[in-house]
Amino acid sequence: MKFFAPSYKRAEGVLTHKILPELVYCVHEFEAETYRNKGYKVQVIPDEEQGNIARVRNWIKKHGENCGEKFVIIDDDVKKFTYWNDRKQHSLVGDRLVEHIESMFCLAESWGIKFFGVNPAIDKGSYREYTPFSLTSYISGSFNGFIDCPLYFDETFPLKEDYDFTLQMLQKFRKVLRFNAYGMSKNDHGNLGGCANYRTYVKEKEQMALLQKKWGTKIVKMDQASVKKFDINPIIKAPIKGV
Repeated sequence: MKFFAPSYKRAEGVLTHKILPELVYCVHEFEAETYRNKGYKVQVIPDEEQGNIARVRNWIKKHGENCGEKFVIIDDDVKKFTYWNDRKQHSLVGDRLVEHIESMFCLAESWGIKFFGVNPAIDKGSYREYTPFSLTSYISGSFNGFIDCPLYFDETFPLKEDYDFTLQMLQKFRKVLRFNAYGMSKNDHGNLGGCANYRTYVKEKEQMALLQKKWGTKIVKMDQASVKKFDINPIIKAPIKGV
C-alpha cells in the first residue's frame, strides 16, 4: 500500500503525517523544497497541473511513485482518524491505522470492489450499527482507496470531483464500498491553501448545475441544508438497489 496526500501552499499547516508517517505529500515544483525542509516525504507534481484538484488526483493515479495497484489518496489536514465500536469512538494512528486500512483493502478486494472510502461525518449520529457498510452511497474525496481502478476523475469538476467519481464508479461497476464506522476529523475550515484558493459561492453553484446536467436531477439533488452554508453539497441517489 502507498499513501498520498495532495497539498498546495500548506507546508505550515499539514497534519496527516502525524497519524500516518508513511504518507507522501504530493506538491508542485515551486514549493517542493519548502515541504522537504520541513522533513516531509515529497512527490513532485509539475506546476502546470495545479489549479484543479481533479487533475492533481489523476496525476497521482498515473504517476504516483511506485503506487502500484493498491493505494490511498487522503487529505493533508487530517487531525484524527477514528472508528466506532461498542458505542465508543476509538482513535487510530501509526501502525494501528495502517492495519485497519489493510483490512479495508482486504474486504474490498474480497468483494470485488475497486474503490472505497469512509464516512464523511465523524459524529455518532451519522453512524448506524445496523448499516456498517454502504455499497451505493457517496464517498468523499477526503479518503479514497483504489484497487486496480481504471477510471479517472472528470477534470470539469474541480470542486465536485468526488461526487462525480462516485457516480462514475457506480455506473461502471455497480458498487463502491463505504466503511460507515470510520471517519476523520480535519482542519479544512480555516486552513489556507488547497481548494480554498479557487472555491467561491458562484463556482460552487456552477459546479452543482454542471453535475446535475451530467447525471440528471433525479440522481443529483440539492441538499437544501447546505444552501445556507458556503459549500453547496449535492445529495446523490444512484438508481441501484441497496444501501
